[in-house]
Amino acid sequence: MRLFTLAAALVTLLSIPAFAQDIAVNEEDIDIGGQKYSPYLYQRYPNRVFFGDTHLHTSYSTDAGMVGNRLGPNEALRFAKGEQVISSTGLPARLIRPLDFLVVADHAENLGLAPMIEESNPELLRDPQGREYHDLVKAGKGWEAYQIWKQSGATLKDSMPNPKLQANMWNRIIDAVDQHNQPGVFTAFHGFEWTSTPDLRNLHRVVIFRDDAEAARQVVPLSIFDTTDPEDLWNYLAMYEQETGGSALAIPHNGNLSQGLMFAVERINGEPVDAEYAERRMRWEPIYEVTQMKGDGEAHPLLSPNDEFADYYQWDKGDFGLNPKEPEMLPHEYARSALKLGLEQEEAIGANPFKFGMIGSTDSHTSLSTTREENFFGKFSGAEPATEARYTDLVTQDLRESGDGSLDVYHWESLASGLAAVWARENTREAIWDAMARKEVYATTGGRMLVRVFAGWDFKPDEVHRPDFARQGYERGVPMGGDLATVPDGAGGPRFMVRALRDPDGANLDRVQIVKGWLDADGELQERIYDIAVSDGREIGPEGRATTPVGSTVKGAGYTNTIGDAVLGAFWEDPDFDPAERAFYYVRVLEIPTPTWIAYDEAVFGKRDAPDEALRESQERAYTSPIWYTP
Repeated sequence: MRLFTLAAALVTLLSIPAFAQDIAVNEEDIDIGGQKYSPYLYQRYPNRVFFGDTHLHTSYSTDAGMVGNRLGPNEALRFAKGEQVISSTGLPARLIRPLDFLVVADHAENLGLAPMIEESNPELLRDPQGREYHDLVKAGKGWEAYQIWKQSGATLKDSMPNPKLQANMWNRIIDAVDQHNQPGVFTAFHGFEWTSTPDLRNLHRVVIFRDDAEAARQVVPLSIFDTTDPEDLWNYLAMYEQETGGSALAIPHNGNLSQGLMFAVERINGEPVDAEYAERRMRWEPIYEVTQMKGDGEAHPLLSPNDEFADYYQWDKGDFGLNPKEPEMLPHEYARSALKLGLEQEEAIGANPFKFGMIGSTDSHTSLSTTREENFFGKFSGAEPATEARYTDLVTQDLRESGDGSLDVYHWESLASGLAAVWARENTREAIWDAMARKEVYATTGGRMLVRVFAGWDFKPDEVHRPDFARQGYERGVPMGGDLATVPDGAGGPRFMVRALRDPDGANLDRVQIVKGWLDADGELQERIYDIAVSDGREIGPEGRATTPVGSTVKGAGYTNTIGDAVLGAFWEDPDFDPAERAFYYVRVLEIPTPTWIAYDEAVFGKRDAPDEALRESQERAYTSPIWYTP
């Protein structure tokens, strides 16, 4: 009891943030009132960025293992840790630098079917449908077996309702994850993907457990055969926490393929969302996967016509092949518009259902978490670099009886994205999971740029250059994912300190922007973009924008860092702040133009089947979790 009292007193005296309770302080280290030389003895705030992938599929996902992926969780984890592996098509592969963490997020639906077929698993062969899949594959009819399996998923009927099959493969994944987890060096999380796709509309979530193998083994993954309603997933997570004493969260992804369902203001049952729904959703889904291979989901040019950077890898033809996109669906599919809708809902029902932080991840089905353009191994093993179907492979196909192909999306339209960046003190499950839960995270489209933002009421312009920038930010403000308190007397608008540093193995920076969304006095949703730092001495005009482009040095598969800046920092105070209006702010950082994976492919293999409209140059970017202001 004495240790608890002393530690609590120390936290109070030093104004340490509440989330710092992870870091232990020993009783013998505490000397209240004593002078110490080292200023870092009791430093508790997050001081490191960890990069990882929360959404990687291996051969244990049926839509990977049944269509060519031969690499299981062990190979995926070895690759993420920086080891060289041989891809499913026989190519050696390696990352430029190891990742810091990985979630093997295989689909729950018939988990591990392909490996069970490969090994002629006795339990599988006792199941009539399992026997049929096995015999077809062994007879060289693997594609036919896969199509039969896909049909069972489309009808939401489990063709192999044998709980022993799923539990066995789930435990194998747990074993591999625990084997590779090295606290302080590399974090391997237990997790899976719940693949809800009602009428082929994407409501997928990745579930991540904070806990060890003992807790994870007490459940089996929830699947689409159990339910398609996200509220049932939240019940599952609540049950897990109650029965195990552990912690879990879910990360939605690909609202652009949801046909307006991802951020709908109605529940699956058709009833309007209410405060209880909003609070439950943010309890279980604090962050959103805003960018990945199946398109970027930050903004859409039809929703943000004044944003010249909004037209970035849009996948906006429809869902997974049954229904074309309708304009009224778009506001309920993209992160920026959803964040605005959250303000409107909070005004109406008293709680915000879309108050999420933002990360990126891959959704790769190759077991290879590759996000750099020059090292992109594709969405599926059948579209790895040396394959004939690299560009012609259909990621989604027009499935309508009278379809004209307008819903087809080809692999050449894929984005080599993305990564989850997490601010924490140590590379452990607990520290990284806690950072996700408090939303102190950001997304990148594949690079490892460092981005930090703080908002407060009394920051000064020169403080962004202080060496103790972070300490000041935590003591007097809030970081990304935080909430600004009531405006102090005499304060003006909220003040932001932002720093961005280029990926040491990547491109220079073009600009740093703050994206603001708010609910105005007339009840209308608004947004505005402010350039707050730009490279190469360009000027920011009175409207808050730099109208001169950064330019480009891209030639084929090459570029130089002779334009842009390696580091950009800025102090910014909202000139249009109204203390009566709800608002959010997030930072977007843009790199200078660089070649895309298609340009690198053509440099290695020569021009093949990628059409002329395929992008060969783009600007990689990062999006931070927002900071919210609530009157």
